[in-house]
Amino acid sequence: MTIRLLLADDQALVRQALSTLLDLEDDFAVVAQVGRGDEVVAAAREHEPDVALLDIEMPGLDGLAAAAVLAEQVPGCRVVVLTTFGRAGYLRRAMEAGAVGFVVKDAPAEALADAIRRVMRGERVVDPALAVATLAAGESPLTARERDVLIAARSGASVAEIAGSLYLSEGTVRNYLSGAIAKTGARNRMAALRIADDRGWL
Repeated sequence: MTIRLLLADDQALVRQALSTLLDLEDDFAVVAQVGRGDEVVAAAREHEPDVALLDIEMPGLDGLAAAAVLAEQVPGCRVVVLTTFGRAGYLRRAMEAGAVGFVVKDAPAEALADAIRRVMRGERVVDPALAVATLAAGESPLTARERDVLIAARSGASVAEIAGSLYLSEGTVRNYLSGAIAKTGARNRMAALRIADDRGWL
């Protein structure tokens, strides 16, 4: 049986190298490649892959959001998140989005091939050390709005700019920022952003 694969990664060199590597396996066929998260579902509908390998950070739609849409609209396609960022919060969000595998890009090629075959057998595949870290880290303490405000603050935007982009009052933005700072134990919003980012809460 040939396992049909969809690759989604915004870095063309990484995507092409991954495709070349996977095509060396006798039972794999890369049937589609996309560079944006918002192209994943259309490609999956057109090419009917068995497994989609999704990067997390992509334009248009991040890999976690794309995984959720794929799970809902193309449920026959299994999702494996393949990322540089082995963060506990990302793993939790990937599983909640319907992913059945989570592999970091610095894993050996054999480990990725094994993960693909295992998810095809109906298994969930997660790096054991990352699974332990996820349990230890617990769930994100941030509310959805606190998360939105921190993400909007990533570019260095002012409170007024954040308020305008999220259709909130400046006072409300300040309250959300204060909440995020308190929950992350940070000194300021940029430190809160770094901490939340490192833990995969964004």
